[in-house]
Amino acid sequence: MFPSDRPFKVYCSECWWSDKWDPVSYGRSYDFSKPFLTQFSELINSVPLLNVWAFSNVNSEYANYGAFNKNFYLSYGTVNSEDIFYSFMINESKNCFDCYWVRKSELCFEGHNAIGSYNSKFLVNCRNCVDSWFLFDCANCQDCFMCTGLRSKSFYIRNRQYSREDYLKELDKIGTGSYETLERLKREFDVLIKSSVHKFSITAMTTNSTGDDLTSAKNAKHVFYGDNIENLRYSWWVVNYKDSYDVVGSLDSELMYEVSVGAFHNYMSKFVTHSQGSRYSEYSYLCHTNSNIFGSIGLRNKQYCILNKQYTKEEYESLVPKIIKHMNDMPYVDKKGRVYRYGEFFPPELSPFAYNETIAQEYFPLTKEQAIEQGYRWKDPDTRDYKVTLKSNDLPDHIKDVKDSIVNEIIQCAHNETCNEQCTRAFKVITEELTFYRRMNLPLPRLCPNCRHYQRLKQRNPLKLWHRSCMCDKNSHQHGAEKCPNEFETSYAPDRKEVVYCEQCYNSEIV
Repeated sequence: MFPSDRPFKVYCSECWWSDKWDPVSYGRSYDFSKPFLTQFSELINSVPLLNVWAFSNVNSEYANYGAFNKNFYLSYGTVNSEDIFYSFMINESKNCFDCYWVRKSELCFEGHNAIGSYNSKFLVNCRNCVDSWFLFDCANCQDCFMCTGLRSKSFYIRNRQYSREDYLKELDKIGTGSYETLERLKREFDVLIKSSVHKFSITAMTTNSTGDDLTSAKNAKHVFYGDNIENLRYSWWVVNYKDSYDVVGSLDSELMYEVSVGAFHNYMSKFVTHSQGSRYSEYSYLCHTNSNIFGSIGLRNKQYCILNKQYTKEEYESLVPKIIKHMNDMPYVDKKGRVYRYGEFFPPELSPFAYNETIAQEYFPLTKEQAIEQGYRWKDPDTRDYKVTLKSNDLPDHIKDVKDSIVNEIIQCAHNETCNEQCTRAFKVITEELTFYRRMNLPLPRLCPNCRHYQRLKQRNPLKLWHRSCMCDKNSHQHGAEKCPNEFETSYAPDRKEVVYCEQCYNSEIV
């Protein structure tokens, strides 16, 4: 994940995890003449870093940010899953392609916030749906097509009931294996979503919580994409987490503060990134199964270390308070004049990555000029000189007409760098992908994986909340002739066209 122009050493996973080197050998004594973060930056440039944040995976060389997966390809944020391709935030799932935030599902394509689903395509905000296409906000449905707001239904097309025989006949007429047909259906689905009633927040089994895309949440405030969480604040993409604050991309931990990418079993730690099994740790990076460490990088199974140097318990407990005082007396000041004392996360200018190499660019996009003005680094696109052998508009319209030789072609992306979506200009269809498209009766894509990812991103709401009132004015609901007085926090901005209801009105309308 690190470009070759960075100043630090990078090891492959096999070497990094081996006993061929010792991170403690890079340890150094604390220097009270320099800010702590300056010394930490110098340590980053000397300690070898891990090529990808991934462990206990099988046949998953071309993937990042995942654990306990098999056949995990050009995807990230995947845990306990198998055969996952071109997807993000997948948990306990199998055979999923081009999905975003999917859990406990199998044989899914273009799922966005889907849980417990099987053999389905284009599910948005759905739970426990089987053998279905183009569903928005549906639950416990089977054999449904182009529907919204259904609960426990079967054999529905465009929210109209059919017999099983008539449903199968109508579905056969639609012909989803055609690219032209599928594009038309996607446009219809987009209109369907925008015209549907929207609950103010996508939640299930939540109590006293605000945010969006929450399942089994209690006392979660300003949290987005959370599952099985309790007592959290200002966090994003957290699973099996409790009693924590300011957490990004983390799971199976508690009592954490200011954490970016924390894996399993972290406890009582703060200002850490890319950590696993950390306990009582501060200001650490790429550390695994450690306790009582401060300002360290790449440590494994260690305790009482500062800047990778080993100390006794007594020495450690005596030195850490002095360092914290020094961080306040001699703070780090970045190039923009921003001051970082103890209690602040790492400055962006110390990040190994440029702004547009991170997920920040996906949720809070900046131009190169804006990023540099704010003190972030920017990475210009790599030079690409692909020998395109087939243009996307020359691909067969229907999957039945695609030959096996397609896996040898270099296909030009339909955007061809005309977008701002990190287009790779060209892509290939791999054998596993072709097999999946044929099995699911899906046409070949015309966009590269990056551009396809950005199309999914456009379906999600921003990581921001607005205070709004319920838009319901129906006499049949509990508020009677008057407009509903309920107010809430929602990720739907006031200027959006969707009709947004409070939970009571939504339940009256949908459930």
